[in-house]
Amino acid sequence: MKKFWPIITVIVTVFATVTGFAVTANRSVQAASNNQKVLVVYFSRKQGVYGGSLKRGNTARVADFIQQKTNADTYEIVPKKSYPKSYDRTTQVAKREQNQNARPAIKGKLPDVSKYDTVFIGGPIWWGEYPMVVRTFLDKESDLNGKTLIPFTTNEGSGLGNTRQVLKKQFPKSTVRRGFTATGNTVKNNPNRVRRQVNSWLDDLGY
Repeated sequence: MKKFWPIITVIVTVFATVTGFAVTANRSVQAASNNQKVLVVYFSRKQGVYGGSLKRGNTARVADFIQQKTNADTYEIVPKKSYPKSYDRTTQVAKREQNQNARPAIKGKLPDVSKYDTVFIGGPIWWGEYPMVVRTFLDKESDLNGKTLIPFTTNEGSGLGNTRQVLKKQFPKSTVRRGFTATGNTVKNNPNRVRRQVNSWLDDLGY
């Protein structure tokens, strides 16, 4: 039995070294993320998909969860011309804007994104992609190129849509990381579950 002890000792030592390295690396990623300046940008409707107004839009609530976890600054994209209260009418407007490749005007001053390392960019998925008012924001913020960009969305079956592809194409020097999505219905009816999912996702990303 004694002749096996040196082998066991070596195995234990190697395992401890590898495990220790992994923990150290994870802590390094976490520390790097914690030292970053983070901005959460989002557009959110305040009307529910199935009727009725919301105290807080579904995408806005996801943005809140991200902000609380990362201690980020936030910026809400507010269109100069509001979308209709009716979801059906909103989808019609959204489809027309998409067909025209429109860029709806944004109300108020845009943020200075140059001072941030990471920017989360969120919105509901309309016809498979960001609302065109979010595309207005992206077009006006060329300083996003070179940042870490992370999409998040609410949806009713389209997931993240083409948001990652849009960000990668428009900002080729940026790092586009894995996004987060939840159905609007889940955010509305089970926000604590979504909060836990957001926190788990951000933990995986190192935030």
